[in-house]
Amino acid sequence: MPEIRPGYLAGYMQMGSAPNSLAILPPPPAAGSAAQARDDASAKAAVALNGGPRWSVAVQDAELKFPAAAETFSCALGVKVSPETTPRLYTLLRRTLVDNGLSTYPTKTKFQRARPFMVNNTPMCTPQDEAELRKDGSYPSGHSAIGWGWALILAEAAPDRATEVLHRGRAFTQSRVVCNVHWLSDTEEGRMMGAATVAKLHDNADFRADLEAAKAEIVAARAAGHAPTRDCAAETAALANG
Repeated sequence: MPEIRPGYLAGYMQMGSAPNSLAILPPPPAAGSAAQARDDASAKAAVALNGGPRWSVAVQDAELKFPAAAETFSCALGVKVSPETTPRLYTLLRRTLVDNGLSTYPTKTKFQRARPFMVNNTPMCTPQDEAELRKDGSYPSGHSAIGWGWALILAEAAPDRATEVLHRGRAFTQSRVVCNVHWLSDTEEGRMMGAATVAKLHDNADFRADLEAAKAEIVAARAAGHAPTRDCAAETAALANG
């Protein structure tokens, strides 16, 4: 499987064929607007979670590299996601990461919205990424497009766990607000691009084949007793706090 850069598999779509975020999304909230005031209030509220259990989950959610990222939805699915237990699902997640993430870049590049930590001068959850994030526009959130795209795909792959998976997907996007690296509106429009991308992916035969294989793998993994290795009780408790 080709990589677009080390550790990141090529997506299912040809480069440049993702849904056009510039044609779909509005501009980011203007300074002094009610929408920006809402973003400011959300960012201020998130600061209170700094250093707590919800912050720790947000740090985990910031990691998009595999194999760590594969475990993000394990508790919601009720199975361990790995190259050994669910190989086609594992590949599906790796490839759709790229499709979903790249869908946000035309708008990110055009607006280059400053991130919350650049405005409020309070800590963000992955300081090792600060230099890179300062150069990468905040709007819309690529992480949110990826996480919500994954949630939609996994809800289809495991419909009996759709509620848990979609709840976890929304929490994944909220983690970017908790991390102080995205505004609330960034995450909302990131979810929009994740949904748009997944809708388009259903027109791709390779994607559909991997999705069908992933459905069977999840059933088989449950039957084989491949339970999540994360502390699911702790994750559930942390996510109850925001």
